[in-house]
Amino acid sequence: MNYKKRDDYKKLISLIQSVIILGIETVAFGFAWYRYYDTTRELDESFAGAGNLVVIIYCVILLFFTRLNGGYKFGHLRLMDLIFSQILSLIGANVIIFFIMCLALRQLLIPGVILLLTLIEIAFVFIYNGLMFFLETRLYPPRQLILVYGDKGPLEMFSTFRTRTDKFHIAETVHESRGLTAIMEKVENSDGVILHRVHPDIRSEILHLCYRNDIRAYVVPYISDIILWSSGDTHLFDTPMLVTHSHSITAVEAFFKRLMDVVGALIMFIVLSPIMLIVAIGVKVQDGGPIIYKQDRVTKDGRVFKILKFRSMMKDSEVNGARLATKDDDRVTPFGRVIRDLHVDELPQLINVLRGDMSLVGPRPERPEIIEQYKDEIPEFDYRLKVKAGLTGYAQVYGRYKTPSYNKLKLDMIYIEHYSIWLDIKLLFLTFKIIFIKDNSEGFDEKTAEEMSEKMKES
Repeated sequence: MNYKKRDDYKKLISLIQSVIILGIETVAFGFAWYRYYDTTRELDESFAGAGNLVVIIYCVILLFFTRLNGGYKFGHLRLMDLIFSQILSLIGANVIIFFIMCLALRQLLIPGVILLLTLIEIAFVFIYNGLMFFLETRLYPPRQLILVYGDKGPLEMFSTFRTRTDKFHIAETVHESRGLTAIMEKVENSDGVILHRVHPDIRSEILHLCYRNDIRAYVVPYISDIILWSSGDTHLFDTPMLVTHSHSITAVEAFFKRLMDVVGALIMFIVLSPIMLIVAIGVKVQDGGPIIYKQDRVTKDGRVFKILKFRSMMKDSEVNGARLATKDDDRVTPFGRVIRDLHVDELPQLINVLRGDMSLVGPRPERPEIIEQYKDEIPEFDYRLKVKAGLTGYAQVYGRYKTPSYNKLKLDMIYIEHYSIWLDIKLLFLTFKIIFIKDNSEGFDEKTAEEMSEKMKES
């Protein structure tokens, strides 16, 4: 298949898909507004003609939320992720526009119509995306890829790409020891290539080949690649030169980040306090043990603090020493499993945020023993301690609980090297989506957890 020609139209098709769904959702809201809400008020000269503005505002809010949640990434996200992103965006936009309508009409409106509209829009989202996915799988069959790997086996990449069989298929694997000539010949006749821990010289040659021949290359970065990713350029000399530096949050950024932490944590604490009360009662009733579980964790610059969580395990779960949570851990209580799946066991960490131990967004804090163990295998693991630990983070949104530690480090470094307040806001919004994705709350498999727990005891 001619993938180059196919890809030329892909962005245009995705744009058309986005415009269609936004247009239909806006028209649906416009019908509800003009038919049921706009006629409930007495027009006056100050408001005459402003009704159209409500529809425009709805379109803008919906566009903002959907883009923020990645709801227009047709052909990029998995079908259910795309649908879920659009549904969350619809709910958020409809809640906000309802309050705007109440203010515009100066009365408390009955929410029945907006609720019905939301249900109709959700049904449309399922139908529309299902149809688009069906057409896309016919127009864009999975790309046949060659995996070129070096000092690490191909199993990790097989596991990673297996989650997206709708888009990718690893048709062949080649170790770098096969020699550059043989590898280049295979890549030149492929639809795309994955480069996983390949020697820099070989990787460079393959990338040049892909660039010349418009072949798609998926490169798994090293830590050094991420450092270069955020580098600046200088033109002091007659040759292009990149400048890297140890990135840190500026004083201005730190001020606004702390301000957002305090305000955001206070609002969340107040809004979620009824849920926290219910959870606290549930934990106490379960077995009469303590409600809050405290554990040593590490934050910025290696400082150790006590993290707070609602207890989800049995009272004596660590009487024989610390042990990592597993996927089907028998130490987790029935009620604890529920609050873990919903992530509400993490809510007391809002107090850690207010205390200044943590931020709303940042790398998740690890135990000191875990960090020492990781540092033996990954000397760069301390790089993630350049910022405060977070309630949520880049690795939590784009990774999973059982994502390998080296990959989590790379995700956390991308956050640190590309930090901005806008990125914090985006990650907070995206966190609401991953709360309902089970993979993000599952523990390690038994074998992995046992191996890591043994190393913790040795350290």
